[in-house]
Amino acid sequence: MIYLDWAATAMPQEDINTEALKKSFKYFANPSSKHFLGKDARKILEETRSEIAELLHVIPDHIIFTSGGTEGDYIPMLSFMAMPSPCSIAVSSIEHSAVREQAAVMKARGYKILQIPADKNGFISADSVLKTIDSDTAFVSVMAVNNETGAIQPIAEIGKAIEEYSKGKRRIHFHTDAVQAIGKIPFELSKLPIHSTSFSGHKIGAPRGIGFLYLAKNMEAFIRGGGQENGLRPGTENLAGVLALSGCLKKYYDNSETYFSHAKKLMDFLIEELASIKGLSFIPEARPQLNDKFSPWILQFAVKELTGEVLVRCLSERGICISTGSACSSKKQNRPVLEAMKIDSKMQQNSVRVSIGPLTQKNELEEFLKILKEILNKFR
Repeated sequence: MIYLDWAATAMPQEDINTEALKKSFKYFANPSSKHFLGKDARKILEETRSEIAELLHVIPDHIIFTSGGTEGDYIPMLSFMAMPSPCSIAVSSIEHSAVREQAAVMKARGYKILQIPADKNGFISADSVLKTIDSDTAFVSVMAVNNETGAIQPIAEIGKAIEEYSKGKRRIHFHTDAVQAIGKIPFELSKLPIHSTSFSGHKIGAPRGIGFLYLAKNMEAFIRGGGQENGLRPGTENLAGVLALSGCLKKYYDNSETYFSHAKKLMDFLIEELASIKGLSFIPEARPQLNDKFSPWILQFAVKELTGEVLVRCLSERGICISTGSACSSKKQNRPVLEAMKIDSKMQQNSVRVSIGPLTQKNELEEFLKILKEILNKFR
């Protein structure tokens, strides 16, 4: 088996997850309970929150535990639905479906949705943001790293531009989905001019169902309940998940330079080899020339002979796992991100995504390339 779908979910860090689960058995009580067992569980929960905050160089109270990236995107957006009057919401055209779909719901409820256009390479510029927002804009969302193309967005520049624009005007909340960024590329959360950031643990080997929202300033809660997580994410906390998330994140941060260098070497090799295959096109076309502006963990391309779904199936039959794009949108036929980049419909249909991780080895990529060529030759 060769696993090249790390952007969908990472291979689990079994030792860390097992230890986290064992510890949660010891501290099994509800962290909100007032008895000594509940207080012990609360102590572990808050210590773990502080550990994550220390890794990110942020204040512990600014870390809100969630079920993952989707919920982390929803919470700040839903907060604006608690406001007395609708405002305008600006989202980039290359956002994750979690943001796009929620924006559509808000539009149906009277909010003005502004779409920030991307260029042909899938990048959002600060200038594009400023040309899109208006005097009623209260929320802007631009993801840090696109989950389909790997394009790294200029979050610092965009955040500074929004700050300058907002001076003397309505404050604009700037949100970024950092699910494919934190732990994988240089991303100094504490130094970025952003107000909220979402992250998902299963992208770094923690279990599914745990993540966090970094929130620089508390917001009005839209969903009410037991008051957990500063009232923003009601529900009994997932201590096992929180412990695993902290352990996995620490491992990525402790090995960040090694992991990044490893990924870059593998991606450089993969791009060079794929470039020699007749009928294969990178998405975007300029990926090889602009490689430093993309995550070394994600690559998208299309082949002339096969649709993405057929190629994924053919490779799967040979023991290789890749995807046609975002796993969260795999059942949908349209490709909004590629449409935003003005990629023609044929190439959209034929596109696939290869994503690697810290455990990916060069010999696995060599085997993938060998089998890919064999499959393509059968259809020529």
